[in-house]
Amino acid sequence: MLTHLYSGKVRELYRADDGLLLLVATDRISAFDYVLATPVPDKGRILTQLSLWWFERLADVVPNHLAAGPVRELPEEYAGRAMVCMPLRMIPVECVARGYLAGSALAEYRRDGQVCGISLPVGLEPASRLPEPIFTPATKAPRGEHDVNITFRELADLVGADLAAELRRVTLAVYERGAHLAGERGIIVADTKIELGFDAGEVLRLGDEVLTPDSSRLWPAEVWQPGQDQPSLDKQVVRDWLTSASSGWNRASGNPPPPLPPEVVEATRSAYVLAYERITGMTWA
Repeated sequence: MLTHLYSGKVRELYRADDGLLLLVATDRISAFDYVLATPVPDKGRILTQLSLWWFERLADVVPNHLAAGPVRELPEEYAGRAMVCMPLRMIPVECVARGYLAGSALAEYRRDGQVCGISLPVGLEPASRLPEPIFTPATKAPRGEHDVNITFRELADLVGADLAAELRRVTLAVYERGAHLAGERGIIVADTKIELGFDAGEVLRLGDEVLTPDSSRLWPAEVWQPGQDQPSLDKQVVRDWLTSASSGWNRASGNPPPPLPPEVVEATRSAYVLAYERITGMTWA
């Protein structure tokens, strides 16, 4: 029997009778801290299958939350979109690695030439490749609120210096492995976010998802050009539509976003499928 524990923006969490957890990725999509009314078909399965592919290739970098034991009587609708996991004591921090200047990092850089207290060279353009990947942690905000970027010193004050250093090491190692493997397949990982936690034996493990279109900015390498917006293989098409005049939505209004039109849903699904196929080399069926 499964007991429902929690609903996230995208995932549902259940506990099985044997104490293991079932993490189910739905087809919900979020943007600007809102869960949108319109689902994207196959999205949850793509996130799950791509995460499983990455967990296997990152196993020598950091252990993960996957459990060997199956959950009996798994509901049919969860097939392909569920992971059986061991419980973790999650660290309340978003661990972010950036190799390119985009998103909130670009806004910080434009304001003061730094990102999370890290000084960057003068004259960088949007989508510029950074001299080296950087670790830019953020506090995890409650649902509906924004995560807040913090400095490494603030992270150390929050979790302790030794753990902060380990979070930075692991996050950058995951990014570098992911960026290398994706790069061989013509995909730029501009940035990525991971979540980490401790198991019952105090082993630090990778949880949730990893290097997916929901947790990363993914750009086709063949068209990357600094100084302009990049075509992306993630949910940027949703963000772009919501902030366009076509949506009729005012982000500052406090009102939830409108439903997505069919063409935006299909474009988003196509981007997720293409990311899966290019990274894994397998055809999405």
